[in-house]
Amino acid sequence: MKNASFVASWSGGKDSALAYYRALQLGMMPKKVLTMFEEDGEISKSHALPLEVVQAQVDRLGVPLLTKAASWGTYENQFTSAMDACREEGITHGVFGDIDLEGHLEWVQKTCAKSDIVAVHPLWQMTRRTVVEELLTKRFEAWIVVVNTTMMPAKFVGKKLTRDIVEELELAGIDACGENGEFHTVVVDGPIFSSRVPVVIGEPVEKGNYVFTPVTLDV
Repeated sequence: MKNASFVASWSGGKDSALAYYRALQLGMMPKKVLTMFEEDGEISKSHALPLEVVQAQVDRLGVPLLTKAASWGTYENQFTSAMDACREEGITHGVFGDIDLEGHLEWVQKTCAKSDIVAVHPLWQMTRRTVVEELLTKRFEAWIVVVNTTMMPAKFVGKKLTRDIVEELELAGIDACGENGEFHTVVVDGPIFSSRVPVVIGEPVEKGNYVFTPVTLDV
């Protein structure tokens, strides 16, 4: 794995950031970052981050950003197109933040294989609490920016992920990693970045069963 070139699947959240960090620890070489966006290309899928925020994160990683806009119906085709482009550039591996969802792992591995890309999952089979603990220990700064209100209270949106918040989530019976889709985060600082990403976390906005805090660059 040492010196293997990789494209990182980048949601902008904590799991993709920690997977990127762990890939670097393995001696892998980052060559590109891939972020999937909604069909209109304005915000990232699931995490609802604007392009300017994702670009600011990736600028601080020091590698080029590749984006693809897709509906869930066209997602696989667009993802495969991105992997094909990476393989044509000589990139051999893809790094993903999956932890323990078997179905997603299988999809990633199968889809990457079509492009002759080897899928690597640096967080695989870590306990969910261990993922969050490592994130905090390594001094990553993450904020909860999307909450599924059918799974957890809206009051957590806009909160910085801290040990106190993790304890509060677990006492309420909520997975501290949000791996079941309870919440999503944005990472704005940590050992993988050249400097902190200056962001403003906005006031919560409700959209169906979700509540978002808009994230913008503080310029």
